[in-house]
Amino acid sequence: MPKVQVNAPAFQTIKNYLLKEIQSGTWKEGDAIPSEAMLAEQFKVSRMTVNRAVRELTSEQILHRIQGSGTYVAQQKYQATLVEIKSIAEEIRSRGHVHRSELHLLAEHPASEQLSQEFMVKPGHRLFHSVIVHFEDNVAIQVEDRWVNSSVTPDYLQQDFSSMTPNEYLVAVAPLQGVDYRIEAMMPPKHIAAMLQIAVKDTCLVLHRKTRSKGKIATVVTMWHPGKRYQFAGSF
Repeated sequence: MPKVQVNAPAFQTIKNYLLKEIQSGTWKEGDAIPSEAMLAEQFKVSRMTVNRAVRELTSEQILHRIQGSGTYVAQQKYQATLVEIKSIAEEIRSRGHVHRSELHLLAEHPASEQLSQEFMVKPGHRLFHSVIVHFEDNVAIQVEDRWVNSSVTPDYLQQDFSSMTPNEYLVAVAPLQGVDYRIEAMMPPKHIAAMLQIAVKDTCLVLHRKTRSKGKIATVVTMWHPGKRYQFAGSF
């Protein structure tokens, strides 16, 4: 059983222990660490002491907390050769605006023939499907139509996507190994136009993206943006 070091504050001993387990590879990116209650029992200290250690590692971006789910080893910074994937909520907040979302669908479906090819799984494999509309200052700017591999993120359906975006959850539990994407201009189908509150004749900028994690295809997502309200930008 681990013992609190005599010459170090208890929270620092726990912090050092967590760092050692991460640096040694015992816990890898996306792995859940033991709960605060378990660590408190393990080290025979109060929950408050454990909370300080976890809170400091979270502020240092070593750990990542997800409300109602747990604490995970945070993803390392993306390599420059990968496309940076930001949360739409983070993007909106960076402009000083308010983000909110509406969940239109969160369900489980067996993989169709087409989706089984996309995910490289057998037809009938369990997939999760979510459809969320994101708003910037109460103006709809994105419909996120996402399919998720259940073998990569089995707890996807249990998440509260009113308090976080799927991207924020996935970054924590499914470290990114690769991404394929394309952007095109398209006319929206009626149901997408209705969610974006635009006419079907209004052109959308559509991002198709496939991500890989844990050696598998993790997500296949299509994001619809009103062309008059949104633009893609970046720099190298």
